[in-house]
Amino acid sequence: MTCGRVLVRFKNSSQIAEIMKLRIAVQSKGRLNEDTMELLKEAGIKVSSSRRTLLVAARKFPMEVLFLRDDDIPETVADGVADIGVVGLNEFEERAVDAEIVKHLGFGACRLSIAVPKDVEYPGTEWLQGRRIATSYPGILSRYLESKGVQADIHVITGSVEIATGIGLADAIFDIVSSGSTLVSNNLKEVEVALESDAVLIANKNLCAEKREILDKLLFRIDAVMSASDKKYVLMNAPRECVQAILDVLPGIKSPTVMPLAQEDWCSIHTVLDESCFWDIIGRLKDAGAQGILVLPIEKMIL
Repeated sequence: MTCGRVLVRFKNSSQIAEIMKLRIAVQSKGRLNEDTMELLKEAGIKVSSSRRTLLVAARKFPMEVLFLRDDDIPETVADGVADIGVVGLNEFEERAVDAEIVKHLGFGACRLSIAVPKDVEYPGTEWLQGRRIATSYPGILSRYLESKGVQADIHVITGSVEIATGIGLADAIFDIVSSGSTLVSNNLKEVEVALESDAVLIANKNLCAEKREILDKLLFRIDAVMSASDKKYVLMNAPRECVQAILDVLPGIKSPTVMPLAQEDWCSIHTVLDESCFWDIIGRLKDAGAQGILVLPIEKMIL
């Protein structure tokens, strides 16, 4: 595949330079758009927030952003109109296009599930045999039912799938579930989870070497941002005789840093902790002799 280049004329010079740019397809609006743009920002990639422009050039990185509907992104990447894209795994799996997943991005978590009316006695997938199921994801649903040896009547609708059973259109639904509150408000219960989904970075399989190199640089930045997510930098002081007891408590990513303080027989200990276990560990650190504990957020972390 040939790589597109953008011609740029430098100021105060007639010199023409060829600059390679990586084109990324991003959802034009919604939570996935917000999370993706925040990730790019944290990675040091500046993009105009204008919603009226379909294609926007990034600053401080050789990239341009193409804003699209989420269900158009997989095919756009597969066809090479965009080089990479951020899309929900659910949309990628539904379109079943010839592109590759290069990274799970850790946001946009949801699941695709089958739900039935609350008053239904549901013994298992055999209940679905011959039933009518309403969904906006017929591809994923048909593959799931086939894996379970079930034949059902799949009724494809767009939008408001959750009301299908209430109006007599279907016996069950297959739709995105996040908190489950929409199911509850429509007197439905979740009975089968077919796919756990999150946002993924996908790429065209035929990227040229130059664009693959830019993608690698982007992944390096994303890894640094994601590695710092939910991490805290912790500093504490302790008497020298308590240091080993404190080190035995710490589960840091590598051996903690221990430095002597001006006060004789006292040390400063530095480490990185997961926020998920922070409060459990902090009490044990105090019990082990740690004092003056300082907790700082981490913006980036290069492993």
